[in-house]
Amino acid sequence: MLNIHNLTVSFQGDDLFSGITFQLKPGDRVGLIGKNGAGKSTLLKIIAGEQEYDTGQIASDKKVSIGFLKQDIDFVKGRTVLEEAYQAFSEIKKLEKQLEEINTQLATRTDYESKAYHDLMIAVNDVQHQYEIHGGYNYKGNTERILQGLGFQREDFNKSTETFSGGWRMRIELAKLLLQDNDILLLDEPTNHLDIESILWLEEFLKNYSGAIMVVSHDKMFLDTITNRTIEISLGKIYDYNKPYSQYLLLRNEIREQQLAAQKNQQKQIAHTEKLIEKFRAKATKATMAQSLIKKLDKIDRIEVDEDDNCVMNIAFPVSQIPGKVVIEIENLEKNYGDKQVLKNVHLRVDRGSKIAFVGQNGQGKTTLAKCIVGEIDFKGHLKLGHNVQIGYFAQNQADYLNGNKTVLDTMIDAANEKNRSKVRDILGAFLFRGDDVDKYVRVLSGGERNRLALAKLLLQPINVLVMDEPTNHLDIKSKNVLKDALQKYEGTLLLVSHDRDFLQGLSSTVYEFKDHKIKEYLGDIDFFLEQRNLQNMREAEKRTIKKEENKIRSELNPLSNKAAYQNRKKIKSLKNKLSKIEASIAKFEKELKEIDFELSINYEETIAQPNFFDNYQKKKNELEVLLNDWELITLEIEEFQ
Repeated sequence: MLNIHNLTVSFQGDDLFSGITFQLKPGDRVGLIGKNGAGKSTLLKIIAGEQEYDTGQIASDKKVSIGFLKQDIDFVKGRTVLEEAYQAFSEIKKLEKQLEEINTQLATRTDYESKAYHDLMIAVNDVQHQYEIHGGYNYKGNTERILQGLGFQREDFNKSTETFSGGWRMRIELAKLLLQDNDILLLDEPTNHLDIESILWLEEFLKNYSGAIMVVSHDKMFLDTITNRTIEISLGKIYDYNKPYSQYLLLRNEIREQQLAAQKNQQKQIAHTEKLIEKFRAKATKATMAQSLIKKLDKIDRIEVDEDDNCVMNIAFPVSQIPGKVVIEIENLEKNYGDKQVLKNVHLRVDRGSKIAFVGQNGQGKTTLAKCIVGEIDFKGHLKLGHNVQIGYFAQNQADYLNGNKTVLDTMIDAANEKNRSKVRDILGAFLFRGDDVDKYVRVLSGGERNRLALAKLLLQPINVLVMDEPTNHLDIKSKNVLKDALQKYEGTLLLVSHDRDFLQGLSSTVYEFKDHKIKEYLGDIDFFLEQRNLQNMREAEKRTIKKEENKIRSELNPLSNKAAYQNRKKIKSLKNKLSKIEASIAKFEKELKEIDFELSINYEETIAQPNFFDNYQKKKNELEVLLNDWELITLEIEEFQ
């Protein structure tokens, strides 16, 4: 499907990666991993044809279609959610326009017996046939289904895309890609802006996807669920194994240990041979033997051990000063966005040294409460910070808080004060910004590098309370583990918003679940929260909560008795039988019309000479149109009953 051979990409004179070769085949589910800045996003852009490469070759089968979900997107203003999602169907929209133009002509012309009119009838049939082949009768329903799977409500469909945050716009872009049914799907951090239910839905969708997938993600559970192959970019090379992420790590370690053992044995043999050479060189009678050993030594294929990039961040969040016992006190807090109420009657007390996790679906108010606490947005009710509280805030949309026109070093110097300005370079080095890296402009940094810079900035301000909203977005897996370790050792107060169960495990002592404008407290860690809900993971927790609420609403609106439920199922079965008969009739008429069109194409004069030809032809077309309308009405009726 796609072949990459000896690909090399350089950046500012240094190779990002060199001479990499691999293939993508149908059914491949590739997890592309590596440190931030290793070149993962660059490789995806090159495959998608959005970035040049220095040397090498990329070859693909003819007509291979590639869909690419980038980290940064830009929509045309003025479109609704549905209108933007429909952009996925460029061919269908083109056919719709053709049908509209042809039908307009058919409605206004009266020369029914002319060849031109006949040609229009053939044309409309051909376009309708193409329209059906491309899924023209199903694309609107599929669009709504995928948008709902990604968390949109029906009332969102006709809202302008500008009214949604970057994360929600990313979901629209993801929906467009999933609707296009491309041969190859390239996904750059697709779970960053998804809540747990949407991640679960996406996993199921991708497991059934027919094409090849290459995904960059920091979510270990997501990678283990959907991938069957892992490609790691490390120190300019790639390591490619047909294993999902966790199995790949074990296999890679085993191979490296075997290489080390083999290399150690070989080095012993080489050392022994070199001693013999030195010994025999001194004796004329042994000179020939020494030369033979030298030649043998030169021919040895030296065993190399795969290099491993173990450079990781060095993070420690010092506590500036000891605050009062009560750090945050909230009573009767409410927050509305226009007519939409997000939080209502929220009560919360945070004591010094607490480690708290905020969990729940997107849109339930987690980020909103975090912004209220740090004073970024207004609200109703009472919120008081305790004595000597100094808050450090890591926002979910952290890139918006950084100036792309500044360098890494200037960003840090501007955020520093007289006491810590001299430590800026040391802090940057601890966050893997070394040498010329500090002179890079923020706009050219990868998403993970921007997050590292934002974390480094936090260390320049006095902090005893950390409020972090999805801090693992864009971070590579090693960096995420280092951050988790630093937060576990942090002696201050932590409020953490996250959908990453693996990251939350062992990190929080209290969990607050956000649901229905309110919050519910669980006095334990994330595993305790899951046990209390009697579920295996947080994804199932959110999914079942939604289903339970939907069933409750349905039962309240339409409380069916057992007898009524039986009548309901009976009605659905009857409608489905009727639908099957209509579909059979549609297939029959379409076949007949296709045969007539074929006869017209090979013997036009004789065909139209048949008695009442045009009347009969148009009658079949009209009957087909009636059947298609009936099919649509019955389909909608079945959906309503279900």
